[in-house]
Amino acid sequence: MNTHQPPETTPDGHHVIIGGRKWRATDPSIPEEIAARLRHHLMSARRAVRSATTAGDATAEKAARARVHQAKVALGERGTPWWDQPGEERRRRWEQGLARLDSEAQS
Repeated sequence: MNTHQPPETTPDGHHVIIGGRKWRATDPSIPEEIAARLRHHLMSARRAVRSATTAGDATAEKAARARVHQAKVALGERGTPWWDQPGEERRRRWEQGLARLDSEAQS
């Protein structure tokens, strides 16, 4: 995959194909500014997983993995498929997810 082009998607747009594997796509109805903030939280949490794993800190690893999961759910990549959710439920999913992640980042 060329890093300057978006990944291949399935015809219905529900999944992206990366390295021959199908992954659930981010909910396209999330405003780009919100999606960028959620991706920032996701990458921060992934770095925390790596640090905790390297340090052998199981408690920190569990907390970091929970943050990864929260970000992925807020992005629509886990949980109820975004294409099966009505618009208000989709909006509530990313707003609540971002609020929780922002709150945890400040504590």
